[in-house]
Amino acid sequence: MISINILSQTSAILLTLVLSIIFLASGIYYSRKYKGLNNYLIANRNIGIFPLTASFVSSALGAWILFGPASAATWGGIGAVIGYALGTAFPLLILITLGSKFRNSFPKAKTLIEVIRLKFGKQLFKLILFLTIFYMVIFLIAEVTAVSILVNYISGTSLWITALIVVTSSLVYTLYGGLRASIFTDSIQFIVFIILLVIAISFLASFNSTQFNFEFINLNKPNLLSVKYFPNFTAGLTFFIAVAATNLFHQGNWQRIYAAKNNIILKKSLLISFFLIIPVVFFMGFSGLVAASIDSNVIPDLAFFSLLFKEQTSLLSVIVIVLGISLTISSIDTLINAISSLIIVDGNKIINFKGNYFKLSNYLIILLSVIVFVVASKGLSILYLFLLADLFCCSAVLTVFYSFFTKSISEKNAYISIIIGIAAGLLFFPSPDFSKSILVGILFPIDFFPSFMSHSLLFLSFIIATFVPIFTWKIK
Repeated sequence: MISINILSQTSAILLTLVLSIIFLASGIYYSRKYKGLNNYLIANRNIGIFPLTASFVSSALGAWILFGPASAATWGGIGAVIGYALGTAFPLLILITLGSKFRNSFPKAKTLIEVIRLKFGKQLFKLILFLTIFYMVIFLIAEVTAVSILVNYISGTSLWITALIVVTSSLVYTLYGGLRASIFTDSIQFIVFIILLVIAISFLASFNSTQFNFEFINLNKPNLLSVKYFPNFTAGLTFFIAVAATNLFHQGNWQRIYAAKNNIILKKSLLISFFLIIPVVFFMGFSGLVAASIDSNVIPDLAFFSLLFKEQTSLLSVIVIVLGISLTISSIDTLINAISSLIIVDGNKIINFKGNYFKLSNYLIILLSVIVFVVASKGLSILYLFLLADLFCCSAVLTVFYSFFTKSISEKNAYISIIIGIAAGLLFFPSPDFSKSILVGILFPIDFFPSFMSHSLLFLSFIIATFVPIFTWKIK
């Protein structure tokens, strides 16, 4: 691990602990007057426009935005930046239509999985439940890992300490207050996030005033902006498809859709969130373009920080830690409550448990949190698993959501099409070193295929997994 040690470990731990306790206390204090399962799962379907907007944005923008967009930009160019920004925000635009439709067609529902079960049946429902939980668990590990690495980078603090603090604090207030607590703390985190991001952007622009522009990038790293640079297209499309598809299966989004007071508030919140998220993610990606233009050997994951900490100030490090903790906890509580809601609502269709499913969900979430803590403490890169989870979601996205607009897709059609999509995508899905795939390089020599294919395996795997299912919808 690389550490720049701007802040002492004691200061970083205390700051992390104080912030986490503030969010924990706020969540418990606010939610104690909102009891019952409806409040825990869908906030009694009574959330207004500001808290709903703040929650959509806070839940979508985790600590990953400090690493992911800038990292992708260093090799994927402007295409990756645009793809990341649109892919993160686009699902919210789609949910304006889907959310209203689901609320009207299934007014008593609480989860996407429940709606799929009501429409199709138990077989497809189980498959989508697995894909959804797998994706959200990977997301949870990624968030805790990211903030642990961030605090370690700034202060040298051991990963397990940060992981333990953020996981424990998020777990306590989320299991106590459910969605009510999550949405309330999201509102606080949203305000903190906006203020600190503006400050960080100001620092960034002042430290790199002559370099933070397209002219500088075009002069020093023109391929990152060039229309002739093929990764600009493949990376852009890959990130757009992958991020957009997985976010449509994010149970946290569906809880908030059903928590909205009415459809008008839902539509306004989603639209505002869409326009807030795009510039934030684009800016973070743009910082990666600048960092790569300054130093071709910049570590991709640290591209944003290589610019921000050019002037190593303690004040700035405090701001970044507060920003990182706020972003992380807002995502963690959403994921914890989302997974918990799936167990409570549909657990009896999977697990034969004679007791209370609310208690069962708490036990399982605690066990899951221990696993998340252990994995995050290792600081392992889970990008590969994240991409695999994205691939699974891509194989299901068109089939599942289009089926709500047509009667021609049966449960059997849907199940077969998703399995075929996964299988076809896996044939091209690259190995961990991205040099080959099952089809290209293992079953058949790489020389059998055009160079375009061997250099675009990730792109091809996502395109194939997403669109091949269309051709199987008529299978009887």
